[in-house]
Amino acid sequence: MDFNLVNNIEVCLAFKSEAPMNLVRYSHIPTMIISMLIGVFIFVRNKSSLVNRIMLAISLFFSLWVFLSLLIWEYGYNSTLTMFAWSLLGIFNSLVSISCLYLMYVFLEKKDISFTKKLIFFSLLMPIIILAPTRLNLTAFDAVNCNALEWQWYSPYYYILGIIVFIWILVLALSRYRKSDEEFRKQIILLTIGIEAFILVFVAVGFLISYLVSSGIISDFNLELYALFGMPVFMGLIAYLIVRYKAFDIKLIGAQALVIALIILIGSQFFFIQSKTNMILNSITFVLVTIFGFFLIRSVKAEVKRKEELQIMSDRLAESNEQLKKLDNAKSEFISIASHQLRTPLTAVKGFVSLMLEGSYGKVTKHHQEVLNKVYLSNERLIQLVEDLLNISRIESGRMEYHFVPVDVFKVCQELIDTFSIRAKDKKLYLELKEQKGAVTTAETDMAKIREVISNLIDNAIKYTPRGGVKVKVSQSGTNVRVEVVDTGMGIDPKQMPYLFMKFSRGEGSSRVNAGGTGLGLYVGRSMMEALGGKIWAESEGVGKGAKFIVDVPIKHN
Repeated sequence: MDFNLVNNIEVCLAFKSEAPMNLVRYSHIPTMIISMLIGVFIFVRNKSSLVNRIMLAISLFFSLWVFLSLLIWEYGYNSTLTMFAWSLLGIFNSLVSISCLYLMYVFLEKKDISFTKKLIFFSLLMPIIILAPTRLNLTAFDAVNCNALEWQWYSPYYYILGIIVFIWILVLALSRYRKSDEEFRKQIILLTIGIEAFILVFVAVGFLISYLVSSGIISDFNLELYALFGMPVFMGLIAYLIVRYKAFDIKLIGAQALVIALIILIGSQFFFIQSKTNMILNSITFVLVTIFGFFLIRSVKAEVKRKEELQIMSDRLAESNEQLKKLDNAKSEFISIASHQLRTPLTAVKGFVSLMLEGSYGKVTKHHQEVLNKVYLSNERLIQLVEDLLNISRIESGRMEYHFVPVDVFKVCQELIDTFSIRAKDKKLYLELKEQKGAVTTAETDMAKIREVISNLIDNAIKYTPRGGVKVKVSQSGTNVRVEVVDTGMGIDPKQMPYLFMKFSRGEGSSRVNAGGTGLGLYVGRSMMEALGGKIWAESEGVGKGAKFIVDVPIKHN
C-alpha cells in the first residue's frame, strides 16, 4: 500500500472508539509522569554526578517513548501524526537500551567511559537514527488496522540491540563481581537485577508483541498496556539502588516518590470513572491521600534532618577520635624515646654507686654508705619506672614480643624467693614458697614475661606488708599452672578492686606505706598475662586483712 497522507480515516476513528482508552490513559499517563519524577528526583540529589545525569536521560527517553505511544493510541485515526510518532519509537527504544549500558559502566567503574566505547555506542545507534525518516523504517500506513507498516529489518534491529545490551550488561556485571569486595558485590547484584528487569520488560515485551502482530496471531498492541504498569517499579528499583549508596536521605526520596505516585494513580482514575458515587469516593480518597502524604513527607523530612545532624556529630566524633589516636601514638612514641634515653644514664648511675658501695674507689664511711644506699634505691625505682613505661609503650604500640618455651614456673618462683629473701628479712617478714604435690608446674610461656609478672607481685606484697609475711603457692588448676601470692598486709578496699589493674591506679592508702609506687606494675602485668593467654586477678576480704594475687598460666599455648 502506498503512503497515505489522509489525516482522518473514518475506519480508524471507529476502530479507536473500540479501543480500551481508559486503560490506555491509566497505563501511559501515570507511567510517564512517575518515570520523569524518578529521573528528576535522582538528578536533583546530585546534579554533578554522571550516574544521576544518565538516570535522568533514561527517564526522559522512556517517558518520551511512552508519550509517543500514547499519541498513537489517542490519534490513531490521524495517519500523519501516527506515522510521525511511530517513526520515532525505535530511536527512543534504542536510546533507553544504550543509556542503561552506559549507566552500568559508569556505576561499576566510578568514572566516565572511554572515547572508544562512546564511539561504539554511537555506531550502534546510527543505523536507527539515519533510517528513521526513510521508507526503510516505515513503508506505509495500514488504514484497515490503523497501524504503521514497518520495514522487515528496522524494528528487529533495535529489538536485537536491546537483547545484545541485556547480555552485555550481564557479562559486564559478572566480570566486575569477581574483582569487587563484599560490599560492592551487593550493589552490583541489586543494580544488575533492576536494570536487567527494566530492559527485559521494555524490550522483550515490545519484541514479542511486534512479532505476534506481524505474524497475525494477535491483531493489536493491547498487551503492551499491561507491561507498562511494571516499568515505574523497575525504574524505581534502579533509582533506589543508585541513591542507596550515594545519599543519606533515601527515605525522604522514597516517601516523596510514593506519595506523588499514589496521587497520580488515584488522580488518573478520574479519566474513566462514570458513576457519580465513584467520582465522590475517588475525590475523597484523593484529598485524604494528599493531606496524609503531606504530613508523611514532613515527618520523614524531620527524621532525615535529625539523622543528618547525628551523622554530622558522628563524623566529628570519628575525626576527634582519629586525632586522639594520633596524639596517643605521639605520646607513646615520646615515652618510648624518653625512656630509652633515660635508661642509659640510670644504668650508669647504678653501676657507679655499686662500685662506690663495694669500696672500689676507696673506703666509704658509714654516713656516706647510708647516703649512697638511698641514692641506689631511688635509682632502682627510676629504673623500674622507665622499664614499666617502655613496656607500656611496647604493649600499646603492638611491638611487645613474646617467645613461648617450656618454663618450670615453680623454679622461677624459687629463684625469685631467693632474690627477695634479704629484703623480707630486713623488714622482719617471712617469705615462704609452697608447691602442690603431684602438680604440673611446667607451662609453655614466655619466661622473661612470667618472671616479671610474678616478681612484681612478690615485690608489691613485701612493700605493702608492714608485719607478718608473704606466701607463694604453686599448684595446678585445670589446664593452668596457678601461682598465688598471699600477704598479711594492708588489704584492698572492695571499692578499689575494679580500678586495681588500671594504668597509674594505686589502692587507697598505699602511698602511706610505700610512696615510691607508680601504679603501672599491675597494669603491665595484666596486659602481659592477656597476651600470654592467661589471667591475673586479686582477692581480699577488706582493708587490713591482707590480699591474694592469683596468676593462671596456660600449660599449653594455643
